[in-house]
This record gives sequence, structure tokens and C-alpha cells, in this order.
Amino acid sequence: MSTSVRSLGHFIGGRAVAGASGRDGPVYDPAAGEITARVAFASADETRTAIAAAAAAFPAWSATPALQRARVLFRFRELLERHADELAAAITAEHGKVRDDARGEVIRGLEVVEFACGIPQLLKGDYSDAVGRDIDSWSLRQPVGVCAGITPFNFPAMVPLWMFPVAIACGNSFVLKPSEKDPGCPLRLAELLAEAGLPPGVFNVINGDREAVDTLLTDPRVEAVSFVGSTPVAEHVYRTASAHGKRVQALGGAKNHLIVMPDADLAAAAHALTGAAYGSAGERCMAISVAVAVGDAGDRLVAALRPELAAIRVAPGSDPDADMGPLVTREHLERVLSYVEAGVAEGAELLVDGRGRHPAGPGFFLGPTLFDHVTPAMRIWREEIFGPVLLIARVPDLAAALALVAGHEFGNGAAIFTRDGGAAREFCRQVTAGMVGVNVPIPVPMAFHSFGGWKRSLFGPLHVHGPDGVRFYTRLKTVTARWPTGATGGGFTMPTMR
Repeated sequence: MSTSVRSLGHFIGGRAVAGASGRDGPVYDPAAGEITARVAFASADETRTAIAAAAAAFPAWSATPALQRARVLFRFRELLERHADELAAAITAEHGKVRDDARGEVIRGLEVVEFACGIPQLLKGDYSDAVGRDIDSWSLRQPVGVCAGITPFNFPAMVPLWMFPVAIACGNSFVLKPSEKDPGCPLRLAELLAEAGLPPGVFNVINGDREAVDTLLTDPRVEAVSFVGSTPVAEHVYRTASAHGKRVQALGGAKNHLIVMPDADLAAAAHALTGAAYGSAGERCMAISVAVAVGDAGDRLVAALRPELAAIRVAPGSDPDADMGPLVTREHLERVLSYVEAGVAEGAELLVDGRGRHPAGPGFFLGPTLFDHVTPAMRIWREEIFGPVLLIARVPDLAAALALVAGHEFGNGAAIFTRDGGAAREFCRQVTAGMVGVNVPIPVPMAFHSFGGWKRSLFGPLHVHGPDGVRFYTRLKTVTARWPTGATGGGFTMPTMR
């Protein structure tokens, strides 16, 4: 093994901490297929140490005025902008996505920080004067305590930034357990927060596997858990943490559909589909997995897609001319390849085969892959592939397209391409998905709205960031108070509505 392999530990109590469990895992350069670092896997005791640091920091941080908390986030925002290229390079090095995608990830995360900078306004309560004689009522939003975030490999900067800026702005402390596949960027975010003036212990990073996760889910000092990842793990997180009295938002898998109507601009739809399906090698929860061609749109859509896919340049993410980089690990590459084989075996028509279309060498590459005539009976339609594989399903009309989307267990996102306002309106009202696009292929909400799906794409009632993020990371308290203006009138009586 190369002597240049780094050792990555944790960030606890405002400083970097080496791992002490004796367990670790590899971090790869997926374009080269080489191990570049080993990341420590925290024991339950190490995880409890991070929770203890967060619990110790919470009282003083929660008592800090919201305006002062916002000022820390303003400084953090400046540092994110200043180090955006550095963070993007770290993402590319460990995840493999091309540099433009990595920069875009940092910017989308930065937008949540900008939203959280407005926390003095976002925490304002409601006030009702004279709900009864000499009685007023008002509401407060107060922090919940120690919060935990468990985040996936596909967005090592953006998804953590969906969570902790809002949580700490609301006055909570935080323990982040990022993916062990690309931990470098989250550790760097912790350093930048400390540089911004965040007190030690308010934000901690613990690396590891299920031992660390289950400790976060069961420790009584953790009050709230946020998760993004696969549906089986989301369900485990939701059930386990809920059973231990915690509030939970757990975002799971996706199978996002884009409906292409016969009247759509097919060239625009094909171009949008290409970016939505193959950007970040398809490793994103809002990637379009299924194009639903309505009526006679199918053959024309295929004809428009072929040159788009042929033009995609597959290369290491650090190559400035690359359009698509590698998958994150060899294990994940083999999983995606198994779906390609399953699609062929089940009778889907393999129009574009990405196997073999990649740079020479041991990197974890798969070129853009396209199946046609896919049906709901096929495994490639039912399950989340999470790779550069686009499916085309053909249906006779919009009603059948909506039924196809409704028949899937996931309901994360869906989109329609059409020139018909009536069709678009019906789609928006009827589609069973939490995030909806009209002539927009990846309808990710801006930071001041909230992100989340329906059905088995979300466990828990609240979405992430935006208004739901503030609601999740605060407890509502309503005060009813009497201040007599004249002589005392005896004991307290409840106000009436008469």
C-alpha cells in the first residue's frame, strides 16, 4: 500500500481527534481505483464522547442570542465561498463526480447556510392580544437539544449542509455521522465552522459504521435525528430512533419519473433528461430514473436521446472536459452492473450499453446506459439503481403515466415536459410525489422551501431545510398569561371564545 495513504479520524469538542477503536475503512480515489485514505470507525464509547461534547455545549449555545448565532453563520458562509474550489476538489477526489457537479453541490449547500443566517426572523413567534380579560397569548420556538445527522456518500457537502446550519442556528448542538466512503469534506466543514467562531462542541463529526449510527439512535441525550439514504436504512433509523423517544426525519430511496408528452419540445426534453439521468453518474436521489413516453413520443424521444448520450465524455472527475465521472466504489459499480444484466435478462431493450465505455484502467467507470420498453414487472423499474442507467417506459396517455408513477413505492420527485398548461396543471395536482417539476427535470426546492418526498421516500412528517427544517429543530411553546390592570380578581380562569 502506498505510504501516501492518509489517516482520517473525528472532530470532537472543537478539534481533530484520532480514532481509538482499532477499526477503520478505505477511502478511494474512484477514478484511479486506489485507496487514498483510511477513515477511523468510531466505537460506541467514542460516539458517546461526541454526544457528551454536544450536550455540554448546548446550554451556553442555546442561550446565545439568535442574532449572535447568525453572525457565526455569516462568517461560515464567507469561508464556504472562499474555500468552494477546495471543497469541490475534495468531493471529486473521494466521490468521483466531475468538478462542475462538485461546485454545484457546494453552492446548493451554501444556499441553506444563507437561509439559516435569517434565523432571527425565522424564530419569531405569534402574539395574540387580549384572548380573554387581561389575558394575552404568544408562542415561542426553542431548540430541542443535541441533534444528530446521518448522511450519504453522494453529496458529502450538500446533505450535511441541509441539516446542521439550520439546527445550530436554532440553538441546538449537533453530531454528524457522514458516509465513510467520502469523509474528507465533512471534516473540512467542521474546521471551517470552528474558524468562523462556533464554540467547541456545538458541532462534532464522528466517522464510522452501524455501531456509531445505532449509538446515535439510542443514546438518551440525542433529541432529534436527521437521515438521508436508502429506504431500508431510513426505515431502521426511523423506527429505532422513534422507539427511543426522538423526533426523526428520514429520507429514503427514489425512482423519479419524467413524463414526456407528445407536444413537448423533444430536443429540450432529451437534453434535460441526459443531464438529469447521468449527472453525478446517476448517484443522486433526485436523478431521473424513468422517462415515461406518452403516445407517439417514444420513438422521437429515443432518436433525440441517442446523440446526447453519444456526446457524453466519461473521464475522471478532475478532467475539466469530463461530463461524467466514475461511481464511488467498485462494490457499488458491481451492484449497478447487476441491474444492467437483470434488465437484459428480463427482456428490456438495451439501446445504449455503457459497459466497456470508459477510460482504460482500474477506475470504477460505467458509461451512460439506456433501456427501452421497460415495464413495472421488471426489477430495474421496481428498485433504485443509483447509477447511470435511464429507463424508458411507454404509455398511451397522461392518465396511464400518472398511474405508473402512483404504482411505485417511492414518491420522491416527478416531472413533466409539455407545452399544454392543462396537462401540466393536472399533473401537478394528481402526481404522487413530494417534489414536482414542469419543464424542469430535477425539481429540487430552493433552500427557503423544504425538500422531501412521499410514500416510502420519507419517514416522518417534516421535510428538510426551509420552514420544515426550522419546525423540526425547534419545540413550540405557547404561553397564556394574565396581567391584571385593576384590582385582583381572584384565581386564574381559562379564557372563553364568547
